[in-house]
Amino acid sequence: MKLPIYLDYHATTPVDPRVLEAMLPYFTENFGNAASRNHKFGWTASTAVENARKQVAKLIHASAKEIIFTGSASESNNLAIKGLADGAGDRRHIITMATEHKAVINSAKRLGREGFEVTFARVQPDGLVDLEDLKQAITDKTLLVSIMAANNEIGVLQPLAEIGRMCREHGVLFHTDAAQAAGKIPLDVEAMNIDLLSIAGHKMYAPKGIGALYVRQRGTPVNLVPVTDGGGHEGGLRSGTLNVPGIVGLGKACEICRQEMAEELRRLAAMRDRLKDGLLAGLDGIQINGSLEHRLPNNLNVSFPGIDLATLLAALGDIALSSGSACTSGVPEPSYVVQALGVSEEIANTPLRFGLGRFNTEEEIDYCLGRVIEAVKQLRAMASTAAA
Repeated sequence: MKLPIYLDYHATTPVDPRVLEAMLPYFTENFGNAASRNHKFGWTASTAVENARKQVAKLIHASAKEIIFTGSASESNNLAIKGLADGAGDRRHIITMATEHKAVINSAKRLGREGFEVTFARVQPDGLVDLEDLKQAITDKTLLVSIMAANNEIGVLQPLAEIGRMCREHGVLFHTDAAQAAGKIPLDVEAMNIDLLSIAGHKMYAPKGIGALYVRQRGTPVNLVPVTDGGGHEGGLRSGTLNVPGIVGLGKACEICRQEMAEELRRLAAMRDRLKDGLLAGLDGIQINGSLEHRLPNNLNVSFPGIDLATLLAALGDIALSSGSACTSGVPEPSYVVQALGVSEEIANTPLRFGLGRFNTEEEIDYCLGRVIEAVKQLRAMASTAAA
């Protein structure tokens, strides 16, 4: 076992060696521009891009023509929300949640400043959207519901099929940020009535700087207005020279995830539960944030009331973990995601996010478990001594 141990797979993932192997030729001998239509170098690159498009589509049960390559899930979210709003007509109402990624929240707020009405559906204490509240929020002016598939901090899985069915019944479009979910849990855009879906390569063992947006074309096509103008790449929706190596890597990553997802899901869930059960047995007074039943298999988010989180993270310097909270000028702020669950400020101030991944081992999990329990007990003892 090598130190440090990486348990921050929600932040980013290493590139899978198989993905890197698929990418490498497109940096060197197959370096052509996919938009060059007059010679073999361009044809080779274009063929690789279209093959990757099929691989991405297959992962989410879409068709290849419905996949648009972008630079990130944040860009995909912006294109989905703002691109739809630009052609909205008199439908100027958007519904989302307070626990969404900032790329969605801030896009919605931008539209709010431009005259759109933005509603934040109620979040239940377990992190799930209140479906009845969501239903009541929909009006004849509602253009879009944007609810993420899996939360990036607490790992809660939203009921996509129920949300999609509700949106379809009311004639409202449904977008989901699937950056944390794609490749980790099964997604079916047809069965779930999803109209727009965002993907991030670096969350699923592909490189940073590549993402994708699913845009429904079957049935009634979704019409987006481009956010970036230029040469009309990607069906006119995302102008700019294509990142061929990154696209090839994303395609290969999707293929691997599709083939290995079931086994990986079981393995990661077992290690996550091993960590969870060990923490609950070894420490009193801790709180797990978010639903345990509806949760990513690789996520655990735990609050340690009474412990200074920055001090705890410093004590765990040989383990890469995330607080899941923003820091401004070195002063920790409560996690807006955990805060939205209606918990106390102490709980919202002390969440530690454990993000397990493909290359973690049981030995690493056991080491992490022992280190966290030891560190928390030491910090509690120090606090008790200081108080005395």
